[in-house]
Amino acid sequence: MKLLGKLALYAVGLLLLAIVALDIWGYATLGTLQPASGEPRDPNANKVVLVSGATGSVGDGLLKAAMEDPQVEKIYALSRRSSPRIQAGVDSGRVELILHKDFTDYSDLADVLAEVNTVLWGLGTSSLNVDDETFTWIHVDFPVAFVSEWLSARTEAPMSFHYVTGMGTDANGDSHWAREKGRAEIEVAEMAEGTGLRTFGHRSAFIKPASDTANIGHDLLAALLRPGLLVIDSEDLGGAMFEISARTGELPNGTLLDNADGIAYAKAYRAQ
Repeated sequence: MKLLGKLALYAVGLLLLAIVALDIWGYATLGTLQPASGEPRDPNANKVVLVSGATGSVGDGLLKAAMEDPQVEKIYALSRRSSPRIQAGVDSGRVELILHKDFTDYSDLADVLAEVNTVLWGLGTSSLNVDDETFTWIHVDFPVAFVSEWLSARTEAPMSFHYVTGMGTDANGDSHWAREKGRAEIEVAEMAEGTGLRTFGHRSAFIKPASDTANIGHDLLAALLRPGLLVIDSEDLGGAMFEISARTGELPNGTLLDNADGIAYAKAYRAQ
């Protein structure tokens, strides 16, 4: 028993050292973008918002952020099913649920897409849950098909597409998931060139679930990672997206943001 106790303490010590090293790395390397002081904001930039993946923990927080933003006048939740937050939004009249089955075909949503200014794309899954082909289908084919149909319905700015791709995404990376998410970032940005649309890849680290759904485990992990700028609350991520969208003349199409960048824009959003 004593040996097991010593091994457990040793394992905990190694884990804490790894977290400290990760925090040092994050603090030293993350954060290349800072919101410009006094940058004009377009109050209509987030007038109509569409949230994809709102039944997941990330998308749920993005939807909460949209519901709490007074400048957002209309919210569409694009989903295969409802959720407690979606239903609460529908009941209050704040959210319109669009039940959708085929995420490679949005041709029946042309009228809706013609209204939308800002898309918060939180739809996705872990590469551990699916094979490579299915992962590509979800993380490349779905958003590319959406942006293609959106641009068929609307090209008038302001328009912003925010894709949560995650830390480690890299079109030239070693792993399939990193390359495919990086490829999606590039493809949607290329499609947007010369239109009124700007696309953004959010390479966030740990995205803490919404404050009213997070548990003690989420709180503990967030506390351990905050010194390294490696955690962002999902509502803050939504706020950062809205701030970037509103600053129509600041970040160009195709901008990639790491976790510290998201924190900086979330802070600017909260300051409004």
